[in-house]
Amino acid sequence: MKISLCTISFRHRLIGLKDIAFWARDNGFQGIELWAIHARNQSPLAIHNAQWMAAQGLSVPMISDYLPLHDPDLLRSCTLALCAQARVWGAPKMRTFAGQQASAAATPDERRQTIRALREVCTIAAGHGLRLLVETHPGSLADTLPSTCDLIDAVNHDALMINFDALHVWEGGNDPVEARRILLPRIAHYHLKNVSSRDRLGVFAPNNVYSAAGTRDGMVPLFAGAYDYSEFLAVLAQDPGCEASLEWFGDAVFQTLKNDIAQLRARTRPSLPKAASAV
Repeated sequence: MKISLCTISFRHRLIGLKDIAFWARDNGFQGIELWAIHARNQSPLAIHNAQWMAAQGLSVPMISDYLPLHDPDLLRSCTLALCAQARVWGAPKMRTFAGQQASAAATPDERRQTIRALREVCTIAAGHGLRLLVETHPGSLADTLPSTCDLIDAVNHDALMINFDALHVWEGGNDPVEARRILLPRIAHYHLKNVSSRDRLGVFAPNNVYSAAGTRDGMVPLFAGAYDYSEFLAVLAQDPGCEASLEWFGDAVFQTLKNDIAQLRARTRPSLPKAASAV
């Protein structure tokens, strides 16, 4: 399994990409998932670019953004800009959300608009040799397994893939192991995080996560939360080519990520075959 960290973890910290990259390399990460605003604000003259990161043994598997699917006038230009950023960083994947309405609350017109917009983005992405990943996330048309399957069928484009957030799949009332089986081979990336209890899932609401003054109560390390990752990780361990990001929004960023990746590696390490008995 190829594991990345997310630069969004450092959204409220004054830490440069060079220092993040050095730390990621030294602590067993193989990639850095760039938050789009960080990608956009990195100087084109900076020496700490994709080539420099590749020399550190790191890649940028994905740039994560929030495309304005609700605004046709802005969508094309924003998508083209995101494609350009992905190409600069050598990222084959771009992530967005499937609209701003929960599947159960979306009107037929809102659903049609989101589907039409995603299809347009997929067409642009495919023209640049890229894939568009829609994240399984509450408050979107990919908030449950049935709604995600319906979305894939409706968009009907080969460039559309899934960023599988296991916790949010669990939040939507589905078993992540079963959901993964059904959504393959559309899954192109995984987000891994956890929460102290189901009643604290609201801590991941965007208006809280992105606020420097937001609460972090309920955000816990990957193996200290309400969702038991044991079975899910056992399945992922059988897919050595899969790519995942540790998505941490809380405090103590370095220590939490260091502990999580160490435990994640230990739990997904292939088992050695048992030695044959002496005859």
